[in-house]
Amino acid sequence: MRNIRAKTFLMVGALGLLVLHLCKDFIDHKTIRLHVDVRENNNQIRKPTKNNSYVFFWPKCQQNISAANISGFSSLPIPIKDFLYYRHCRHFPMLLDLPDKCGGADKSADVFLLLVIKSSPGNYDRREVLRKTWAKERLHNGVWIRRIFVSGTSGSGFEKERLNKILELEQQEYHDILQWDFSDTFYNLTLKQILFLEWMERNCPNARFLLNGDDDVFANTDNMVVYLQSLKDNDGSKHLFTGHLIQNVGPIRSSGSKYYIPVQVQESNSYPSYCGGGGFLLSGYTALVIYNMSLSITILPIDDVYMGMCLAKAGLSPSSHMGVKTAGLYIPSSTLDGYDPCYYKDVLLVHRFLPHQMYLMWHRIHDPTLKCSPSTKRH
Repeated sequence: MRNIRAKTFLMVGALGLLVLHLCKDFIDHKTIRLHVDVRENNNQIRKPTKNNSYVFFWPKCQQNISAANISGFSSLPIPIKDFLYYRHCRHFPMLLDLPDKCGGADKSADVFLLLVIKSSPGNYDRREVLRKTWAKERLHNGVWIRRIFVSGTSGSGFEKERLNKILELEQQEYHDILQWDFSDTFYNLTLKQILFLEWMERNCPNARFLLNGDDDVFANTDNMVVYLQSLKDNDGSKHLFTGHLIQNVGPIRSSGSKYYIPVQVQESNSYPSYCGGGGFLLSGYTALVIYNMSLSITILPIDDVYMGMCLAKAGLSPSSHMGVKTAGLYIPSSTLDGYDPCYYKDVLLVHRFLPHQMYLMWHRIHDPTLKCSPSTKRH
């Protein structure tokens, strides 16, 4: 009887080892991957990727068909209709993640200036130039500057696959892209902001300051560090939100405008004070306040206005900084060179540069032989 039991025990043990071996082969197989899913709040699923980081998967957000019952809905432009159908959607599958970008949540205070750059998948040339110029990750004046591009998806079918592959290849080389599976359109810029802020709360909550801007701005990030270090009473733990201040305006009701907002999207005829979305500086404290306020504010497709709405709800105000020129730079005469580096050497940010202009300007303002007269230093 003992021999039978011993043989049985050995057979069971051998079978167990065989099963474990087969399971290991199954898990390691490149074409068949077994994931242990971790269920998060609101049905969020956290899954490990090939490099053992994690990306976040959400159930597909369903269209709100009742939006079609809104008065005047049928006469609205298609982009507005699509916005209203999916206005309630705030979570989308994450395609590219950077969970350790800030050294982990606990070490994120080491990031002094986090560059958060909105970029569509097809803007490869812009991202490449920024990586070599003002968005280069570096230690400046003793503090760290880090870079993140925030993107959705563009196109459909094979075109979408190709553009996603471009971002995937960039991610492998630079590790600087956050991407979610939502349509990267003008009316989804606010969604892009909210998704980033949610990511920041989870992965980079203690970053001191942020530059939030477009990929076509020229940003003098060296000057930004100097300015932010001059704020002796604010290390990022107090309110700061500054840029090109816009006040006493309201929704544009003309359907031909890029910024068209019909009453079906917002009834109020006024906007709170806000800073132009081309680029603005804010503290880490303020970024997280905005995120918390956004949880209870209906999405408005104009992202910079929406940030102002979140500030207003928190009882905070944006401020003006003369060095932020999101409406462009004033050149005193048409006979002067509008790209004279002396006009740009002392500013913080100017909106709308082409990639080659960006590359040239960055190197020209850092030319040690550059000589500027007082009249060209700031306008």
